[in-house]
Amino acid sequence: MHLSMTRIVEVVLVVIAAGCGVAAVVWGRSSRRLQRAWRRIAAEVERQGRGADARDLARSQFRKEVHTAGLYLAIAIAAIVLAVWEPRPAALALLGVVIPVAVSMRYGPRFLAEARVAEQRTALERRAEEVLAQEELAPLRWAARLAPEALPPIEGFEVSRVYEPGSGMMAGDFYDLYQTAPTRTAVVIGDVSGHGIEPSITAFQVKYLLRVFLREYRDPAQALDELNAVMSAQGRPEEFVSLVCALFDTTAGTLRYASAGHPPAWLWTDNEVRALRATGPLLMLDPNASYISRERDMSPGDLLLLYTDGLAEARAGEALFGEERIAAILRRDPGQDTKVLCKSLLESAQDFADGPLTDDVAILAIRRT
Repeated sequence: MHLSMTRIVEVVLVVIAAGCGVAAVVWGRSSRRLQRAWRRIAAEVERQGRGADARDLARSQFRKEVHTAGLYLAIAIAAIVLAVWEPRPAALALLGVVIPVAVSMRYGPRFLAEARVAEQRTALERRAEEVLAQEELAPLRWAARLAPEALPPIEGFEVSRVYEPGSGMMAGDFYDLYQTAPTRTAVVIGDVSGHGIEPSITAFQVKYLLRVFLREYRDPAQALDELNAVMSAQGRPEEFVSLVCALFDTTAGTLRYASAGHPPAWLWTDNEVRALRATGPLLMLDPNASYISRERDMSPGDLLLLYTDGLAEARAGEALFGEERIAAILRRDPGQDTKVLCKSLLESAQDFADGPLTDDVAILAIRRT
């Protein structure tokens, strides 16, 4: 009878060990899926610097699964040891694990499915966060291309800029500064009508096509003629571009400019402020439009101020900040640092407006040293 009872205990312990082993495998597989989800989230957190709560939650779930799998594995090993070495009737207390083992075996597929769903849901949530992050970053990335914070240093010139995005959607303000030849420097500022991704794309095209044409033609008016013909051929009648392009020639000491319907630039020279007004219509308004260039002397100390219409159109009720206020600020202290001038103009427009500026504002100040 004693041998029979011993044999029964051995069999029971082996069964318990087998059941716990199966349960350990089930929970182990579940923990592996959660581990992958946790590591994926941790990598995203390290890359983007956010989402730590989701990472900690995933890590906690993974550790719980590992703990459960380890517990079942420990019980399986203990049952095997008791069965092999010296089983006793007291070892039947291990029968208490039969219930959780049965639950694990019965609902094992469900546990795995839930872990799989958790992993997939985590992946979807991360992808959704990436999409949202890209949507948030897209305007900033476009602005960095169209209106970069850093401009290349140009020998013989002091250059400053300021760019303030409006409160609305993406806009099409842009500017550029670069040398077209060792003694010639081009400065460009412009604005595409409308808001959203389409005007921003058009601004990007205009900015970089103009680089090509300004290297091909010495006259900015010819460059605008070509640019207008190319952009008009795209067949986008709802879009127009205002733009002013100026070429500094340090050898001749001149400034040659052409403007396509852009607000007047202001030139401080000979102790007075002069308006450089449009020399042709908006780009893309008429495919057969022609542009002319005008030339001014540009001596050391002279300053050129360019801006987009978001500055002049800052509103206080029905009143606009206006071009004359811009000229007055320049006239008040034309010798001030160009960086201070740009900031003063922006702050003056913000103080004048009765609310946040709704349109983008870009300002360039270039002084020949």
